[in-house]
Amino acid sequence: MRRPIKKRAQVEPDIKYSNVLVAKLINYLMKEGKKAVAMKVVYDTFSIIEQKTGKTGLEIFEKALDNVTPQMELRSRRIGGANYQVPIEVRPERKVALALRWILIAARSQKGKPMREKLAEELINAANNTGNAVKKKMDVHRMAEANKAFAHFAW
Repeated sequence: MRRPIKKRAQVEPDIKYSNVLVAKLINYLMKEGKKAVAMKVVYDTFSIIEQKTGKTGLEIFEKALDNVTPQMELRSRRIGGANYQVPIEVRPERKVALALRWILIAARSQKGKPMREKLAEELINAANNTGNAVKKKMDVHRMAEANKAFAHFAW
């Protein structure tokens, strides 16, 4: 018997840009329920991006998200007493979740600056196909490519 499909809560678009992806970024950035602080950081980040690049913050954010979004990932599968790293395609919801998570981890790993500046730097780097978040995506793709021999175990 199949498992029931989970009902996922729909995220409301954010106030300023009416964009669901920006609202998800705010939710991922938020700590201890302080949404107003997270919103201020994200909107300040977008204004810093506009000053540095001359393009809109939303445009750079969407380009960065496209560049960081993974297509393949590895899943561990136990077959005949051995564990294999099997490459599989990533579901669309998970693609966005992984991309946002990697961008925020890369931004938080930097030291000595306010979060809005670190996040702006990471988004600009990701939009230019550089930076730690893009490196993480490339590592995941490289590992999936290396384990392509086990793709027949994916079902």
